[in-house]
Amino acid sequence: MIIPEDLQYTEDHEWVKIENEIATIGITDYAQGELGDIIFIELPQPGDAVEEKASIGTIEAVKTVADIYSPMQGEIYEVNPILEDEPECVNTDPYAKGWIIKLTNFTNDTANFLTADEYKNLVQ
Repeated sequence: MIIPEDLQYTEDHEWVKIENEIATIGITDYAQGELGDIIFIELPQPGDAVEEKASIGTIEAVKTVADIYSPMQGEIYEVNPILEDEPECVNTDPYAKGWIIKLTNFTNDTANFLTADEYKNLVQ
């Protein structure tokens, strides 16, 4: 299981990377492994306002369907266009090619986020 040190994590198995006032968000390697083979992802629209811990879409896998939650309040800046044709890239590359959304105008309250070590302890 891969848990990059330069990201922050949630107990709901999302990761967050904040750069230049943009928060990139995806699901963790652990989460994609639990879901199994991902076959479809329903995504929000750019410009949509999202609330912290609100569902912003769903991931359909062979085994199940799961909600995707926003770890912070903000505005959808961009959705990953690759996921429409290649949702399986969340399985193969969840931290780079498989990112899900980018937020702008987000609340920068990261106090509830976990470090890589804290997240590792959560999932082991």
